[in-house]
Amino acid sequence: FLVEISGTTVTITCPLTEGSIEWETPAPKPDSGERKYVIENHDSSPANVTCQSGAEKHQLYLNARVCANCEELDALAVTGIIVADLLITFGVLILVYYFSKDRKGRAGASAGSRPRGQKMQRPPPVPNPDYEPIRKGQREVYAGLESRGF
Repeated sequence: FLVEISGTTVTITCPLTEGSIEWETPAPKPDSGERKYVIENHDSSPANVTCQSGAEKHQLYLNARVCANCEELDALAVTGIIVADLLITFGVLILVYYFSKDRKGRAGASAGSRPRGQKMQRPPPVPNPDYEPIRKGQREVYAGLESRGF
């Protein structure tokens, strides 16, 4: 079967080429003998369509979604839309980068910033007594940790 959809019109072409073709459809039947069956104003409801010629019979389950206001886009249009979107996005990123780069130097001039005094030094961290380094004169504390020879 060849199914073509344009707006709300669905055209079905039967694969049979010889003899008089009979169509079995839920909608009004087309003229006998035609290879093409055209459904005008299709309502997107599923339908079983059958075409037969003599002993040969072909069935098609048609589940085509159609709409009156649809626009078809070719591959070039879709590619153009994607490329334009990427260019705009990169342009915005570059603008944000350059404007934020200039603001770094003037951070102290803003009204909400507090004046900076000398940096206060933090005291060293409190050492953990379990992991104190070995100091001169305190080797006896660690004397029991000698390596054993096997």
